[in-house]
Amino acid sequence: MALRPDLDAVAAMVPRGSRVLDLGCGDGALLDHLIREKDCDGTGVEISDEGFHACVARGVPVMVGDIDRGLADVEDGAFDVVILSQTLQATQRPALVLHEMMRVGRVGIVSFPNFGHWRLRWSLAARGRMPESSSLPYHWYDTPNIHLCTIRDFETLLAREHLTTIRRVLVDDRGRPAHGVALRRPNLLCAGAVYLVGPDRA
Repeated sequence: MALRPDLDAVAAMVPRGSRVLDLGCGDGALLDHLIREKDCDGTGVEISDEGFHACVARGVPVMVGDIDRGLADVEDGAFDVVILSQTLQATQRPALVLHEMMRVGRVGIVSFPNFGHWRLRWSLAARGRMPESSSLPYHWYDTPNIHLCTIRDFETLLAREHLTTIRRVLVDDRGRPAHGVALRRPNLLCAGAVYLVGPDRA
């Protein structure tokens, strides 16, 4: 089964044979792909019963956990890559989650929807209501997303946490790589982003 376009961008950043931890792994589709197609040693962390059982049904190694409480049971540097795909905005403590993922992994991959996208700005300004889109397909009262951010916000958080961007893939509203003028004004014109990040050695 083909991955969502945004998950393709995440998977492309994972080196073959890596030890991978996927935080908020959902139904395990990404991990299943990495294990089968890239020979990765993968483990997921998922809080929902539905996601946990979906992972088990796929044969994907998974443990129940609340990443907002940290990763106390995971040793420093235990993984090559830690993934946080479309999950950061649903956490209660994004900075802690980012810190913990970088403690247990050599590099991290983070993807998220960009709340600075022009369609969301226009919707809020014109309609006076919380916007909905293909990347944020929820009503304000039932959304799992509690800490929405823009691309600029995320990069500010990286700097505060002394992390650096190794690679960035900007995506359109279909989750596919953005191109053209969108690359020059990503905070306004891109629907989301995928970041490969590591410690700032400077």
